Amino acid sequence: MKRYLLILIAVIVLIAAAALGFHFRQTGTAPQAIPADAAQKLLSQSFATLDGKATSLTQWQGKVLVVNFWATWCPPCREEMPEFSQIQSESAAKGVQFVGIAIDTPDNVLKFKQVTQVSYPLIIGSYDTLKLTGELGNNAMALPFTVILDRSGKIIHTKLGRLSRPELEQWLAPLVSAMQS
Repeated sequence: MKRYLLILIAVIVLIAAAALGFHFRQTGTAPQAIPADAAQKLLSQSFATLDGKATSLTQWQGKVLVVNFWATWCPPCREEMPEFSQIQSESAAKGVQFVGIAIDTPDNVLKFKQVTQVSYPLIIGSYDTLKLTGELGNNAMALPFTVILDRSGKIIHTKLGRLSRPELEQWLAPLVSAMQS
């Protein structure tokens, strides 16, 4: 019972954060500066795989990394995932790797994967992961939030809210070109 209460509280906090994120996005609040060590914190953070093993993003260093923070209960998160899956399939050979970090329970993500095809790894974050997104420029700590890192691990772009395919392709194009040079 106590675990369910904690999950309920976490969901309420996340919903409130999403509402604040929408507000900040609509009012044009300027993003905070991203600390120099934020990318390294993200890359070295430990996450759980869907089968409970520990993993980190360091396994994809050397690739253009698109890290999407999302949740199964977040409509804009679910809306952008089919396009992300398509782009992942189309650009994997060019050195692009998408990773979805769910601020959710493993059970919810597994149920989501049963009905939604996703061509990239989904791993599980925590409330601490959501706090880390604040250091990455997510002032509202809302979802979805996407971070794009170049192959050296430098944060190139961040986006709070739904990321459109044209916007994502525009950001990835110079990074992919640089990799092919």
